[in-house]
Amino acid sequence: MSKGLGTTVGRSSRRRILRLAGGGITMAALGAGLTGCEDELATGGEGSTPPPRSTSPEDGKAPADGKAPEPLWTKSTSAQTYGDNDELVAVDGVVIASGDPLAAFDGATGEERWSLPDGAVPGAPLLLGDGTLYLESGKYDGSVAGYVPGSGKEAWRSRLGKEYRQPRPVAVDAEQVYVIAEILEADGSSHTNVIAALNSGTGKVAWKEQRDLGTQQNGIHAAVQGRYLVYTDFKNNLTVRDTATGKQVWTQKTTKTSYGPFVVHQDLVIVPQGQRLQAFALSDGSEKWSVRTEEFTSFREPSLLEDVLYIADSARTLWAVEPGTGKKIWQSTALKDASAQVPRQFVKVGGTLYGATDLDKQGGIHAFDAKTGGLRWTFNDKSGDYHSWLVATDGKRVYALHGKKLHALPA
Repeated sequence: MSKGLGTTVGRSSRRRILRLAGGGITMAALGAGLTGCEDELATGGEGSTPPPRSTSPEDGKAPADGKAPEPLWTKSTSAQTYGDNDELVAVDGVVIASGDPLAAFDGATGEERWSLPDGAVPGAPLLLGDGTLYLESGKYDGSVAGYVPGSGKEAWRSRLGKEYRQPRPVAVDAEQVYVIAEILEADGSSHTNVIAALNSGTGKVAWKEQRDLGTQQNGIHAAVQGRYLVYTDFKNNLTVRDTATGKQVWTQKTTKTSYGPFVVHQDLVIVPQGQRLQAFALSDGSEKWSVRTEEFTSFREPSLLEDVLYIADSARTLWAVEPGTGKKIWQSTALKDASAQVPRQFVKVGGTLYGATDLDKQGGIHAFDAKTGGLRWTFNDKSGDYHSWLVATDGKRVYALHGKKLHALPA
């Protein structure tokens, strides 16, 4: 799945401010909602998860409960990330982090497999579709490129046109790459932007639609589900377009500005909006279900893994929810009980759910029992780096990126 979106309440997290500033968005554009940082309750704060024990797994196996593993390997990278989930991917035997040069490391050994100078714009999404890695060109030449992830060889390249500036891929499916680009005026300025679809076989423009005046080309999070392209933006818009024509199916305002991922499941788009987690029909935008957390508590970013939606809230409760109905499968207070920091990105391997946290020094990668939400262990490299943690998996290992350090952990 490609980029998605989530929400915060009141004040936005330090990670959001750093990511948005790194992506070239001014604080004025973000509005008054970004004037502060999350409080200690939402992030765990001082005295949260204790540091992991120095215990190495036997024969590369995952450790017992309570014992954080030593990394199978650790590498320094050129990573330049801003905290979005799709800045770290694991595919075709390699793990890749957004940066310049863009580098791929062997998942088993950590050895560098290939490197691309100017391969991608740091912080831009690494989008995977039909065996191809799609990137916004780091050469800023107006092109979008596709590469074979395992080898780094270029497999596809396309340009939207000279009248558009720096198309940025936001979503991809088996047939098309969806991009947002600025529309250039005669004097080189830009006041509007376009959303377009590029054929992933030929590179030709399938369709393009000008977005409304006042919308922004930055801050887009998107996903594709069948015939629907779903995306959100800084203007509190939730929009669905037809993937075949680009025509708008519907759009509506969200109640909270969102800065992180949403998820799509079958015929639903599920968006956290402060105290509420809401599901809307992709066909017409009607609300299908809603879940509410405690008063003065906000939902974080959701992840959909093996048809279960996992999400944490700022009161440090972890939820597992049926995405089709909103029915609670379980709730866990293990994070609260351990004074642990809240995760905002999840991956799953077997019976273990892994969650990556934000900036707090007691954060890191949490490992949970996927059936109960019980906290098994927390890995932290103790580097003190201010970057958010990112997590990815190839089903054999779990990869944890923290600043420029990439760790491989046993799954």
